[in-house]
Amino acid sequence: MVKFASAYVKTSADKYSQLPIDHTFAAVKRKTIFRWVKVLLLIYCVVGIALYYLQDKLMLHPAPLSINEKYNFEYPHKEINIPYSSNSNINIVQFQTSQLARGVVLYFHGNRNNISHYARFAPEFTRNGYEVWMIDYPGFGKSTGEFSEQRLYDWALILYKLARTKYTPDSIIIFGKSMGTGIAAQLASVRDTRRLILETPYYSFPSVISQYAPIYPVNQMAHFKIPTFQYLKNVAAPISIFHGTDDRVITYRNARKLQPYLKKDDEFITIEGGSHNDLHKFPLFQQKLDSLLKL
Repeated sequence: MVKFASAYVKTSADKYSQLPIDHTFAAVKRKTIFRWVKVLLLIYCVVGIALYYLQDKLMLHPAPLSINEKYNFEYPHKEINIPYSSNSNINIVQFQTSQLARGVVLYFHGNRNNISHYARFAPEFTRNGYEVWMIDYPGFGKSTGEFSEQRLYDWALILYKLARTKYTPDSIIIFGKSMGTGIAAQLASVRDTRRLILETPYYSFPSVISQYAPIYPVNQMAHFKIPTFQYLKNVAAPISIFHGTDDRVITYRNARKLQPYLKKDDEFITIEGGSHNDLHKFPLFQQKLDSLLKL
């Protein structure tokens, strides 16, 4: 009887002596989890703030040039500078064709460098009898002034009006590449054109940012919206889209989201194996572009 009581006392003592240790361990565990939650929230906030304030630098890569610098293009061209305001200049380069011009291509380029980087694509159009007029955005090349979404649209319209002094709408093709596709789509939604051609377009600017930062509310954070999908709804002209399946800048999946907004006779041309900057190297791209320009 004594032995039984002794054993009972020992067992009870062991049981209750363990409680403080378990509570201490649980408290330490909760504290550690709470600490990590705070660290993760801090990282999330810091990265989000950086993304908000630095997104322009992350998305835009202009290469400014002096207004007095000479372009050394091997193709015949004419340079035009249009004063937009007291501190803003629009720089346009008009690449000429050796043939009797059948029309003009208004070319809206991507998010980096300046016209110098895209001049190499002019022969794709001039060999088919089209002039190519390229415009630099504010801060790109010799163009100066404040960069804003509305200003991109305003300048695109100025380029169109300049083209209308020489060509009728059925002789004007609007072409956009990468970032320029949204600008081209907006212009084609408010002005008549023979055709809208988009190379590696995007659904909207926030949708591109969300590819790299899917855990952030990019629709609210993005400085620029450029909703290409909305503009395509209002484009009466035929639309042709080129996109590569291996594009890692603007994914093929992102561009495919534009297909529901195309009309019955519009085209979405898939370049198998094409990435963001090499579609011009694929025979299908060249053949199809040539056929579009000859229509």
